[in-house]
Amino acid sequence: MSKEWENETAEELLKEELGLIRDKRPIDRILFGTIAVLWALFQLALPRLVVLDSVTVRAIHLAFAVALVYLGYPISKHKRRIKFLHAVDRIPIIDFFLAAAAVTAVLYVVFDYEGIASRAGRPIGRDLVFGFVMILLVLEASRRVIGMPLGTIAVLFTAYAFLGPYLPHFIAYRGVSVSKYLSQIALSTEGIFGIPLDVSANTVFLFVLLGALLNRTGAGFYFNDLAISLLGRYKGGPAKASVVSSGLTGLVSGSSIANVVTTGTFTIPLMKKVGYPGRIAAATEVAASTNGQLMPPIMGAAAFIIAEYLSLPYMEVVRAAAIPAFVSYFALFYITHLEASKRGMEGLPKEECPPFWTVLKGGFHNLIPLFVLLYELMIMRHSPKLSAFTAIVTLFVVHLAREIFLAVRKKESPLKASWAVVLLVGKGMIEGSRNMLTVALATATAGIVVGIVNMGIGSMIVQVVEYMAMGNIFLLLFITAVASLIIGMGLPTTATYIVMASITVPIILQLGGGMGIIIPAIAAHLFCFYFGILADDTPPVGLAAYTAAAIAGSDAIKTGIQGFIYDLRTAVIPFMFIFNPDLVLQGVRGWPVSMLIFVMAIFGAFAFTNAVQGWFLRQNRWYEIPVLLLASFILFNPGFFAGLFGIAHELRFMLYPAGLAVYGGVYLMQRVSLKAAV
Repeated sequence: MSKEWENETAEELLKEELGLIRDKRPIDRILFGTIAVLWALFQLALPRLVVLDSVTVRAIHLAFAVALVYLGYPISKHKRRIKFLHAVDRIPIIDFFLAAAAVTAVLYVVFDYEGIASRAGRPIGRDLVFGFVMILLVLEASRRVIGMPLGTIAVLFTAYAFLGPYLPHFIAYRGVSVSKYLSQIALSTEGIFGIPLDVSANTVFLFVLLGALLNRTGAGFYFNDLAISLLGRYKGGPAKASVVSSGLTGLVSGSSIANVVTTGTFTIPLMKKVGYPGRIAAATEVAASTNGQLMPPIMGAAAFIIAEYLSLPYMEVVRAAAIPAFVSYFALFYITHLEASKRGMEGLPKEECPPFWTVLKGGFHNLIPLFVLLYELMIMRHSPKLSAFTAIVTLFVVHLAREIFLAVRKKESPLKASWAVVLLVGKGMIEGSRNMLTVALATATAGIVVGIVNMGIGSMIVQVVEYMAMGNIFLLLFITAVASLIIGMGLPTTATYIVMASITVPIILQLGGGMGIIIPAIAAHLFCFYFGILADDTPPVGLAAYTAAAIAGSDAIKTGIQGFIYDLRTAVIPFMFIFNPDLVLQGVRGWPVSMLIFVMAIFGAFAFTNAVQGWFLRQNRWYEIPVLLLASFILFNPGFFAGLFGIAHELRFMLYPAGLAVYGGVYLMQRVSLKAAV
């Protein structure tokens, strides 16, 4: 399979996933591209060059987003009798009008900032009109770029706010006036212009832009080649390479689908080549790409929102998420080994794997911006947006210098090479802006839900959910997990997290305290975050599964089911760190203890994986599965067993050898039985 075909397939799949199909007329492409580049330049100017108040930044950010949505996405992608409703080969007049109206309504809070502030809570007629138009057009923009589910949730919450007094007693609410609703949702920083949109505008955009630029300069393909050169020749090598390359791509991409497209077009055909069925190959890529949003230091957009909600430095969120994320990836790597062992598969022929050092040196320039980002975040302790800005500037300088050097060496025009770099960066800006549309509209629309919850409805919803959980923290966590998976089928991860966290986190903390279980707030937020991510491959809707299945030529539903089975090792981890804060390093100080927890958690994940996959050194006997699960539980949460046997909590780590002994016992039994069989 040629690289040209692979690149073309990747572009088509990503374009289909994004839904942007108005690109047939040059004038439309130029208009969309110009606005997208201007948006990227505006965001790049914020960390160093331009100082604006937060409301203005949020409004301009959203204005760019809604303009691009109305110009790039048709009212409907399905043909209707009324042609202007499904124009996909041009931008119809109605969408120019809607784009202008949406931008004007969104920027109204900037145009009349002082007036709105002076009459806070007492909006005049003009305020109400612009507020109503803005909410309506933001919901429509959200429908076009994300789909119906998120807007439907916002409308249902709105209906609850107004119809509350007329509902049955146990879910009744006092209700709100139109004036209060529009003032809260559209004219304050408690609704659409709330914290989620602020994080999207000030932080997430630059990281998405960095990822898009790295992708354009070939970093995604470099990570893939690096993984193949390192692991391709080993048992199940292409699958192991898929896990590593998706993890590396996850460093710069917050999208599961984009990750599948970037790495899957290479790794899935290679997995099939060594004997993996299409369903297994696609599911492996889905599981690896889905977890890309967990990978520190650049996690999904929701991670930045967690930091803002909890008023924590972003690196504290990264620190808390590090062990669960890496444990999850180690476990998936182990799954690929078990699958290869079960099927008796080998790796790629050595001659088909490029030399590691050659690949590493050939694309080392792709790693320099990432090193700079890590240095800025971890050593200099700069803010995420400033760190991302510095990494983007570094990427541009490195790539420009490299292309000029290559041009001089080849005796070509340095000016022409420089212009090619500028064009490449421009395409990266367009891609970054396009990728941001989902995040920007998701945070704005989710802000409607958050604003309604903050109007007092939240306490009512908390009572209802608590009633459903019957005061049991375990049942509540199960309800939260299932609800996140269901809601996340039609929502981006960020929106799923915002909706679920605003409703369930307070109850998780409250019920846990009532049962004498101290649950750190960051653990509760990460719980919602994890299950929002897992929804990307949950059938029947998981978009990542559909994308991978299209590449593999497999059934999308079966691919999603298999991917979800693989993701069970990720699904169990949030339940573990809720009851064992050691896993999110709460109250843990010092590298030795942190590394001990990390290593034991890896063995715990391995034991769980052996149980779920039904294979260790051979197929498990039925009685070995509960023993493996016991070993996993001890290694994940020794504190539980310390309490069970009356051992002081400070001595809980002394139980790790017991967990290893149980796990090792199964290993020895299987090894002996294999020798006896020979």
